[in-house]
Amino acid sequence: MIKAIVTDIEGTTSSIDFVHQVLFPYAREHLADFVRTNLDNPEVQEQLAAIERELGEAHLSLDEALAHLMEWMDEDRKVTALKVLQGMVWEQGYRQGDFNGHVYQDAVDGLRRWHEQGLRLYVYSSGSVQAQKLLFAHSDAGDLTALFSGYFDTTIGAKREVAAYRLIVEALELAPHEVVFLSDIPAELVAAKAAGMQAIGLARFALPMSMDAAAFEWCRNFADVDKLLQQDAL
Repeated sequence: MIKAIVTDIEGTTSSIDFVHQVLFPYAREHLADFVRTNLDNPEVQEQLAAIERELGEAHLSLDEALAHLMEWMDEDRKVTALKVLQGMVWEQGYRQGDFNGHVYQDAVDGLRRWHEQGLRLYVYSSGSVQAQKLLFAHSDAGDLTALFSGYFDTTIGAKREVAAYRLIVEALELAPHEVVFLSDIPAELVAAKAAGMQAIGLARFALPMSMDAAAFEWCRNFADVDKLLQQDAL
């Protein structure tokens, strides 16, 4: 019996275009000024120290740290310090009304339906927990954060590593087969399945062409996922 659903964000609940055409450009435009303006903020200082640890270099200048952040953004690196600082910049953008978080309507409907049915809902994304909460708190459909029981980011492990999913199951205090993971990335589904989770692919526009993809059920939207769950076809 399924007791919890863990969902990815980018390409699953939300448009990849929103992330790459709105959030990432906004962070790139504003991150350097944000860091310079908030150098006295202990959380900013903590992330600057984390950049030094990531690089194995002590006493980086601010300009050097910012240059590495820009390089990591260009490479779409999943570095936790970068993700945390991006989240802080996005919080500024959300609160100023510069944009709202995109969530597909079928995802909104599905999440609400599953929540009403008593399923525990979680998010696992490479974006920071802060960024996840901001997207759902300031979505086009309103504040959706009450639907979720928790959030996971790369601090628990990389999304293509089996160990990360084992830690998530442990944190949920459920048997692995009681948890469903949703993602549009076959390699993530492979890792979740290897950890004992049930895994379903979301392919909103085209099925992924890979050997890994063939091992999973693929749905176009959350309504299709719901039908699959009701059919107990996993």
